[in-house]
Amino acid sequence: MTTRLLLISDTHIPARRRTLPDAVRRLADDADLIVHAGDWVVAGVLDDLARHGELVGVYGNNDGADLRARLPLVAHRRIEDVRMSVVHETGDARSRERRMDAAYPETDLLVFGHSHIPWDTVTPAGMRLLNPGSPTDRRRQPAHTCMRVTIDGDRIDATLVAL
Repeated sequence: MTTRLLLISDTHIPARRRTLPDAVRRLADDADLIVHAGDWVVAGVLDDLARHGELVGVYGNNDGADLRARLPLVAHRRIEDVRMSVVHETGDARSRERRMDAAYPETDLLVFGHSHIPWDTVTPAGMRLLNPGSPTDRRRQPAHTCMRVTIDGDRIDATLVAL
């Protein structure tokens, strides 16, 4: 069995854009699971994405009480043979791999956001770290982004998608 994921984070709606880009909605329709790593800003984005499929999400530092009441700080989900965790912030990039190995020893795939900067690395312990960037606020990046991930057993394939 193969499971297709759409990873997004840091939508910051309506501050950065009024609604989700149509391309994100189309990608969500093609996914088996949508994963949002926080900073939705308004609950309408959560409701919008939930109409497109099954959703796992966490709240971020810019999310208010309404989203914090509906979402956890950290989410955990087993997908096939992969133990996935989702969190918004992971701190400084310089020691990220070592710190995440210590913080999430039972995790194979950690999805995070906050920086708006795409990230794809493997820690010394073998955990995959993925940040999809932002589909609405590219900051210093050349494009708005999200990620498509395919999980097949314990294999994780990730592709950055420029929008």
